Amino acid sequence: MSKRIPKRSQKAGLPPGTPMYIGDNPTETAHITIIHYSETELEEREVEQLEECFSFKDKQTVNWINVDGLHAGVIAQLGHCFGVPALVLEDILNTHQRPKLEGFDGSLYIVLKMLACDGSHQDIIIEQVSLVLGPNYVLSFQEKIGDVFNPVRQRIRNPKSQLRQNGPDYLTYVLLDAIIDNYFLILEMMGEQIGTVEDELLSAPTPQTIKTIHHLKREMIYLRQSVWPLREVITALSREDTPLISPITRTHLRDVYDHTIQVIETIETYREMLAGMLELYLSSMSNKMNEVMKTLTIIATIFIPLSFIADLYDLNLYWPWGYLPLSLLMLLVGIGMVVYFKRKKWL
Repeated sequence: MSKRIPKRSQKAGLPPGTPMYIGDNPTETAHITIIHYSETELEEREVEQLEECFSFKDKQTVNWINVDGLHAGVIAQLGHCFGVPALVLEDILNTHQRPKLEGFDGSLYIVLKMLACDGSHQDIIIEQVSLVLGPNYVLSFQEKIGDVFNPVRQRIRNPKSQLRQNGPDYLTYVLLDAIIDNYFLILEMMGEQIGTVEDELLSAPTPQTIKTIHHLKREMIYLRQSVWPLREVITALSREDTPLISPITRTHLRDVYDHTIQVIETIETYREMLAGMLELYLSSMSNKMNEVMKTLTIIATIFIPLSFIADLYDLNLYWPWGYLPLSLLMLLVGIGMVVYFKRKKWL
């Protein structure tokens, strides 16, 4: 997901709730998978025709429908079948949403950010994930194929898993927990980069060092924007007065809230470290410049009286045998000034 200000000019003048994709990963198709399960049964399949999803609205099992690729037409039809309001569908297709929680007609809509690293492990890729929690289903919408939910799928396949014994609210909690746990992996990677830059800063800083520091500071800003509102979402979700969330799930959501606070505190710590490193770099560069200016000043100070003596000899006191004693005098003056500077600890 791009970290630029989104362009919304395409939606200018359109009625509210118009389904239109706003983001940086447009897709021609959507890849849909369905997992529906109970304590005794489990079925996983990929959907070839969108209409296959419609019957799962009324099945008395836990039904997880995952959509990879935000195709406006597909999402509009799926949302219409499951009673998702047009304004919520508009938010799903707008991938620059702030993490939030909304309730509508006996269902809950949750939007948050999923983080990943690029191939070089230098940049953070931010992807929006939308979850719709209903009485017997969870709809998840992602921008592209690939997520952090594979461990969740493995747990669903285990017949003794706690997931198989609970409802869609517990599945929602597990999906949230998987996304937030992945934040710690991203922060570990960022911590290693910060440690490397800090060592470089203390040993041999270069112009590239300041570029790296600015890059990391920018990444931390995006992380903070993606994670900070999430604590409000988890708090509201655990306190939401709705029969959709069981007491067991509320207890687990408090644990997710603790993890979210840990992530936020880590991000704030890294931001302070980077701010201190930036100040240290600027101070180091200033000290180096001061040392250079000090050296040049001392050299100029030594040569000023020598130049004066040479000019005085050349203009007023010229005699044929005066070169040697004048050179000795200049040497003694230069040595004397160096000794004086050393005693003053200026050298």
